[in-house]
Amino acid sequence: MPHINDSYLYLQGSYLFSNIEKRVSAYKEAHPSAEVISLGIGDVTRPLIPAAVSAMHRAVDELAREETFRGYGPWRGYPFLIDAIIENDYKPLGIDFDKDEVFISDGAKCDTGNFQEILSASCTVAVTDPVYPVYVDSNVMAGRSGRYDPSTIRYEGIVYLPCTAENGFAPGLPGQKVDIIYLCSPNNPTGTTLTRDQLAVWVDFARATGAVILFDAAYEAFITQPGIPHSIYEIDGAREVAVEFRSFSKTAGFTGLRCAYTVVPKGVGGVSAGGERVSLNALWSRRHTTKFNGVSYVTQRAAEAVYTPEGKAQVKERVDYYLENARIIRETLASQGYTTHGGVNSPYIWLRTPQGMNSWGFFDTLLEELNIVGTPGSGFGACGEGYFRLTGFGSRENTLLAAERIKKWQI
Repeated sequence: MPHINDSYLYLQGSYLFSNIEKRVSAYKEAHPSAEVISLGIGDVTRPLIPAAVSAMHRAVDELAREETFRGYGPWRGYPFLIDAIIENDYKPLGIDFDKDEVFISDGAKCDTGNFQEILSASCTVAVTDPVYPVYVDSNVMAGRSGRYDPSTIRYEGIVYLPCTAENGFAPGLPGQKVDIIYLCSPNNPTGTTLTRDQLAVWVDFARATGAVILFDAAYEAFITQPGIPHSIYEIDGAREVAVEFRSFSKTAGFTGLRCAYTVVPKGVGGVSAGGERVSLNALWSRRHTTKFNGVSYVTQRAAEAVYTPEGKAQVKERVDYYLENARIIRETLASQGYTTHGGVNSPYIWLRTPQGMNSWGFFDTLLEELNIVGTPGSGFGACGEGYFRLTGFGSRENTLLAAERIKKWQI
């Protein structure tokens, strides 16, 4: 029999959101008449934007004709989509990239987890706490951690950067050398953002220490306040040390369609065992060609349509819709005396659990008494204990219904 990758045995029993799904399914089975509202997992509820749907229909018609049929596409992505990304997402920010610095993929979740494959298992990883679980779990799978310690809700060998109300949910620099730094702004789960000055501190740190920043900007379209960076590349020097991940999932409704992209500037590098500097762009290209056959032509045409005048207007309507839901939830909670964060530049609301309840205890209480599903903060890390995440991704009807239930609730 083959020996397994023992690092998988360090993982906790199940992924956070699959654990939630099991609990909710069990509750629904026991209470079939309950009208359960999900404000937990960050999945969208509005349909694909019409511009993307029309583009897909046209693309399907092309594939149905011999003269316009396409098989395998370019593994990096079709030039028409890469050009649209550079022209619309970066040039308005005063940033430009070569076409071979942008990689189309099937999801930011996949890329943030997969990118660490091209880095040594000996690298030390730093993550914010609380944190999106994929960052931690994928590095545990790769062997960059020790065992999980349930008393601390942390893995040995991983450097955790506390994000609390006391520091404005902005991580401080680590007190030791690290090689890989995961940052997310707007943040999942706290819904907070990093300022230009705060990001500059991290870029300067990475340049001084030789670390690489893996920057998750999947929610940048939800930024509404001026002065908050939409890209880490707005910071001087970031092209030397940062990789950026973006997605069409939460803006254009692509959670089921699957399309995202990763920017890997040629200036970002690592070091081989022999001390030779190696381009991470070249390594990611090699990994991409070996393990990925590309996103479908139909899907990439849909993504291209996001950048048309019609597509941009429709995306803004979707983003505004979810931000309005977030406002309703945030203001309802505030009116009931809850302490909340986020929900302004993000669809996520991060709330303090009442009466000192722990996160999972509040999850059970909210499900059983109000039939509302959220996400326990402790599922995102030790510093998430005593917090809870709700999302603005529900329908307006369910958001208003949930708000009414909360207003009438006496815990």
